[in-house]
Amino acid sequence: MTIHTTITTEAFGELQLIAGDDGLRGLHLAGQKHFVEASEGSRFDPDAALFREAARQLDAYAAGELRDFDLPVAFAGTPHQVAVWEGLRAIPFGETLTYGELAERVGRPGAARATGAAVGRNPVSIIVPCHRVVGASGSLTGYAGGLPRKRQLLALEGVLAAA
Repeated sequence: MTIHTTITTEAFGELQLIAGDDGLRGLHLAGQKHFVEASEGSRFDPDAALFREAARQLDAYAAGELRDFDLPVAFAGTPHQVAVWEGLRAIPFGETLTYGELAERVGRPGAARATGAAVGRNPVSIIVPCHRVVGASGSLTGYAGGLPRKRQLLALEGVLAAA
């Protein structure tokens, strides 16, 4: 069974959270591309322990008190997507990789475009740090939550000067 809720954070605004018995399946920013609605039959549960802990960790991250999220995440996607999403989780706080470097890390050298597509479909924004992936020149390219949010997240991690 899946459960869902919507939370509002000072730093990130409104977020939709979706979880199953196996962990967090979705964290979607308001207005994000590829926004996944809670499935029919999903139960609204604003008091779920996983959601309370996710909110606590997101607040701590935004306050600069947390670098690594410790939440169970359950991915549903193609083998390449899951490999990319797991690869995103391995990018350390305050560091960036290019799409090509990430493709190499997940065993698909030369598949930067397919890797970019998988990054863009990351179902668990912020916690699975797709904002840490940049273009080959180091430029900020694509972010389902919008480039201003990507800048905000990278500034929070000290990668960019605060906007």
